[in-house]
Amino acid sequence: MDIGFIGLGNMGGPMSRRLMAAGHKLTVFDTRKEAMEPLVKLGAEAARSPAEVADRVETVMTSLPSLDVGMKVVSGEDGIIRGNRVRRYVDLSTTGSRAAIATAEILKPRGIVQIDSPVSGGVAGAEKGTLAVMVSGPREEVELLRPALEVFGKLFYCGDRPGLAQSMKLANNFLSATGMAASCEAIAMGVKAGLDPSLMVDVINAGSGMNTATTQKFPRSVLPGTFDYGFGMGLMVKDVRLFLQEAEAFGIPVEVAAAVGRLWEKALAEHGPQADFTAIAKTVERGAGVEMRARK
Repeated sequence: MDIGFIGLGNMGGPMSRRLMAAGHKLTVFDTRKEAMEPLVKLGAEAARSPAEVADRVETVMTSLPSLDVGMKVVSGEDGIIRGNRVRRYVDLSTTGSRAAIATAEILKPRGIVQIDSPVSGGVAGAEKGTLAVMVSGPREEVELLRPALEVFGKLFYCGDRPGLAQSMKLANNFLSATGMAASCEAIAMGVKAGLDPSLMVDVINAGSGMNTATTQKFPRSVLPGTFDYGFGMGLMVKDVRLFLQEAEAFGIPVEVAAAVGRLWEKALAEHGPQADFTAIAKTVERGAGVEMRARK
């Protein structure tokens, strides 16, 4: 399949490489030339703008860091909507359901089908092809794209309405953000009491408190003090904010989510958007007066 891929960052880079390894032909664009060069060396064609990508292929995929960037790529002066060949737009980013619905309305007059397909599983999942791929859009279009989407991981069809996959992704990421925040506070409490944080993680992972923060993020990034899991603080806070906005729009009380959001906002203010999201542990450590590191 001929595919256009826009956004070759931490997630888009490995996903686009997996598409090429599976035999798909890619036309790529990123604002950073150095991000395109490795793919061009593998045989991809470079484009000069999203519009040029949409002039060359019928299927355009994007993996972008923010809603503002996504809207510019879709409907800006050199956006996808200016292309003459594109027929379907697959957004692998996390934007929220309202943005997906708005994008679908923008594209509809041009006969371009919007398919929202956010993914979960981090950079490691993108590299290994083990992502959870949430998809909503016309069933026939999704089935047409299935061979390409399954290159990324396991596909979950959420429904035919724009935005359903986005709502699913926000629910998932809120739980991930909550697990990380709560695990930091729980382990900080134990360390303050005199427990070894590595022991705590082992016990939690053998018990009912196990979650991806304790099975993956703490062992890999917090206990060794590397804070290099591969997902930006700004991106995690963006997802939490989107969840809160979505819940508010649906009139859902969110007492837990509001508290989680405040802690993530505090971590963002302390460490900045470029910091790894696991740096939230440092924020909790500072407040508790402890350090959650593996003992040597």
